[in-house]
Amino acid sequence: MKQLLREIPPVHELQNSRRFKDLIEKTDVPVKLLTKVIQQVIDEIRTEILDSHVTIDLSKQSFIDYIWMKVENNLSKLLQERLTPVINATGTVLHTNLGRARLSDAAIEHITHIAGNYSNLEYNIDEGKRGSRHDILEGLLKEVTGAEAAMAVNNNAAAVYLVLRALAKEQEVIVSRGQLVEIGGSFRISSIMEESGARLVEVGTTNKTHLYDYENAISDETAMILKVHTSNFKTIGFTESVDTEDLVALKNEHNGLIFYEDLGSGSIYDFKQVGVGEEPVVKDVIESGVDLVSFSGDKLLGGPQAGIIVGKKELIQKLKKHQLARVLRVDKMTFAGLEKTLLAYLTNKAEIQLPTIRDIVKPLTEIEQQSHYFISELKKQASEYESEVVESTSQVGGGTMPDVTLPTIVVVVSHHAYSAEQLGERLRHSQTANVIARIKDEKILIDFRTISQEETDILIQTFVELLK
Repeated sequence: MKQLLREIPPVHELQNSRRFKDLIEKTDVPVKLLTKVIQQVIDEIRTEILDSHVTIDLSKQSFIDYIWMKVENNLSKLLQERLTPVINATGTVLHTNLGRARLSDAAIEHITHIAGNYSNLEYNIDEGKRGSRHDILEGLLKEVTGAEAAMAVNNNAAAVYLVLRALAKEQEVIVSRGQLVEIGGSFRISSIMEESGARLVEVGTTNKTHLYDYENAISDETAMILKVHTSNFKTIGFTESVDTEDLVALKNEHNGLIFYEDLGSGSIYDFKQVGVGEEPVVKDVIESGVDLVSFSGDKLLGGPQAGIIVGKKELIQKLKKHQLARVLRVDKMTFAGLEKTLLAYLTNKAEIQLPTIRDIVKPLTEIEQQSHYFISELKKQASEYESEVVESTSQVGGGTMPDVTLPTIVVVVSHHAYSAEQLGERLRHSQTANVIARIKDEKILIDFRTISQEETDILIQTFVELLK
């Protein structure tokens, strides 16, 4: 151990070596950065030696080689992209861990075009003076939702926070106890309400809330009734909740009372018409008389992450003027993505253009066709794999339609030399493409609901390359 510790060269000696200069030329990193990496590697090696984790020859050259190998590895990890595309073979359309909604080709092209140029983000071209970024989307959102006014913030949790802070600070907000949901990352509606300064008034029980519970809770201090759509779970059994229409009627009996519905996912496309779930449509909620509605941009809408707020013009104007609106505002690239996403709805092309809608309603025959194509090509190019087509189910995901399963076809893949865990790990780390798949009964499951035809060919090549 002492001998190895003495063999560790000083940093300046490594800086003066040819390898140092070669790495600088190869990577174009600053001298200061490479020096920092070397210092970190030396600290790591010293710890490894003290913990008896280093087993190498004691010749100085091999030890130096070991040091430079670790320097190059650490530098390579530092310079590699952290955010990379993956092939989602799980069949979960809105996979939270995999970035939720895929954007349409039109949205991607528009984002790239806007990002690479100056734009009229806050400039009114017609009048030749400063404009408002709210104007970019408001007209489109009004058309597709039927609302009087609209705006966007950076996510739906921010939308909830802004609404409560701007319209109910230090006042009472009535909400059903059964709707105090916890969303991803341990964020709770009750906690967001507390941070906003609004005073939470819980009514009903976990499984049952009646209209009279709301009626009895209304006081002179009540500013708002909040209904939260439980899109990430479903209570089944002895349950009861109050319909939106009944809460609208109750609100109308009390002058100045605001009724705000947080839809969470929020859908503009009517999935009920194609037999998928019972998700409320934003336009229908607005038509029922709700004052404000908020929903996510990157869930069932099929766009980039955002929190959309639509509703009465008077209330939206207050939200726009609140100081938090600037804190929570979205950037030009999000606006560009949302604009093209909303235009797909306006032109009745959502099923064709938006991957989220397209994948959820994807015909079983198309999934089956892709599955058989994959098996056929895999047998031609890598016959060592065993594969078969079986019936299964997909999920919508993303905290959306928790009780809905989509019938699907999956390809079950196995290999005699690898366990399912080993094969899954190799797929995730493949140089061809990072593939995320399900594992069940010691086999890999590939669901083509969330795989495009282009990705199918890449997936085949990935499986082939794993055996080389």
